[in-house]
Amino acid sequence: MSNYIHVPPGSPEVPKLDITVSEREGPGCRQGALQLLRRLRPHWRPEEVTLQLFTDGITNKLIGCYVGDITDDVVLVRIYGNKTELLVDRDEEVKSFRVLQAHGCAPQLYCTFNNGLCYEFMQGEALDPEHVCNPDIFRLIARQLAKIHTIHAHNGWIPKSNLWLKMGKYFSLIPTEFTDEEVNKRFLSDIPSPQVLQEEMAWMKERLSNLGSPVVLCHNDLLCKNIIYNKKRGDVQFIDYEYSGYNYLAYDIGNHFNEFAGVNEVDYSLYPNRKLQEQWLRSYLEAYKEYKGFGTEVSEKEVEVLYVQVNQFALASHFFWGLWALIQAKYSTIDFDFLG
Repeated sequence: MSNYIHVPPGSPEVPKLDITVSEREGPGCRQGALQLLRRLRPHWRPEEVTLQLFTDGITNKLIGCYVGDITDDVVLVRIYGNKTELLVDRDEEVKSFRVLQAHGCAPQLYCTFNNGLCYEFMQGEALDPEHVCNPDIFRLIARQLAKIHTIHAHNGWIPKSNLWLKMGKYFSLIPTEFTDEEVNKRFLSDIPSPQVLQEEMAWMKERLSNLGSPVVLCHNDLLCKNIIYNKKRGDVQFIDYEYSGYNYLAYDIGNHFNEFAGVNEVDYSLYPNRKLQEQWLRSYLEAYKEYKGFGTEVSEKEVEVLYVQVNQFALASHFFWGLWALIQAKYSTIDFDFLG
């Protein structure tokens, strides 16, 4: 399979624990987390364990576990959101996590369990839209993304993008109606018909597949909160690899540029202007060439070509997450207005 993610030989195995953690806050959730910690941190005394809920995510539930006031060693417990198996291939997610970890691009994955996974907490600050337009920070982001994009496919395979396959799957899962009358009214008035969506999808596939963007290992969900900036070390790391996989290089960048607008209070005036994009893309191309061993000389033409590709693939990113939001609006138990 051309988009198969191959875990490098010698990568540590990830234990699968037959434990289920309740996604509802309360004793059941704590009990499940403590069961995991008995295996992962047997020296921790249960009564001394603090559980802290992180509230930024709109797909899953994330809990930080640590002892007392000491936050040097924090175990993150991520509980998968309701019906997210419709949207995410969990086996591929774990493979992506392990590949990125093997190349120094991800934290340590401690284990998986029946409805989630546990991994190492990365020290630093989760970014906001105001940070990602800062040149000192966006150059680090561009460089880190280039590092991921230059991870080689197994045995010299030429990978293929799974974007259109995944988009087609999401399209087949979008709801046709909602039981809530008010929500259904908004859905019918605001969302184009399935026929229109299908025509747009076919147009995009035809147009974007022929832009010549290389297919590489992509993060595919580089929103601001998935970027951890460590000021002391002067670096950034990316988290959350649920949507990682082989995809068009320009899609990954275009998707990140869309995320400049934010998630909760969306403001598309924050979409990066041409000047910022060109600076970002030049930093990216310099790092990409360096990691590939091609030197660091980047021409105006190369920046221009990537600029065109990225801004066209940004359309596919909007469309992809639009389908995703329709499915989430139907199934998610998280308090978020997915219909916008």
